[in-house]
Amino acid sequence: MRFRILTLVVSILLSFSSFAAADDLTTEIQKTYDSIKTFSADFTQTLTNAASKEQDVRFGKITFKQPSLLRWESVKPEPELLIVGESIVWNYFPEDKLALKYRTQQLFNSKTMIKFISGQAKLEEDFVVENQGDENGLIKLKLLPIEPETGMVLAFAWIDQEKKMMRKVLVVDFYGNGNEVAMSNIAIDPDVDDSVFEFVPPADVDVEDNTQSK
Repeated sequence: MRFRILTLVVSILLSFSSFAAADDLTTEIQKTYDSIKTFSADFTQTLTNAASKEQDVRFGKITFKQPSLLRWESVKPEPELLIVGESIVWNYFPEDKLALKYRTQQLFNSKTMIKFISGQAKLEEDFVVENQGDENGLIKLKLLPIEPETGMVLAFAWIDQEKKMMRKVLVVDFYGNGNEVAMSNIAIDPDVDDSVFEFVPPADVDVEDNTQSK
């Protein structure tokens, strides 16, 4: 379930590379993301359990390269690596010596997420977008999925109005659980080699190959 929710957050992050205008502000955001080839950022991910109110906070780094290559590396409290390639996704847990392998479409199997990953997402087609104005210096957008899923019935995105970039995203699932990712130290168009998005499991790691599963 945790991995499933993570893929939904990743989908929204990738969707901003093809941001569709919801108002005059997002026209400028569109221009910003159209010009970006790569970006990297530190992230703080906060998972909130709606029933217990308990929170799990993680820290790491995200690296993105057009059109849909992503490296999501949690460094604490537990190391975890997610590599989203053109056709293969790897999820690696070093402490467990376990690597899970999937086909990209296998995990991002909804119509909305496939469009996100392929760079064809249009927020105005997949969400009802509401600009909720300023919140702590950021513009808050409310995203209501036109086709809600168990893992995402509501989302919010916070935009840096000066840089015209997303700084934070929150996904809420059917049960009210929250998954928030806040980004900092954002670098625009750093040199990123494609090898960053490749993964070869270490020899002592168990590999669970799910690419043949439906």
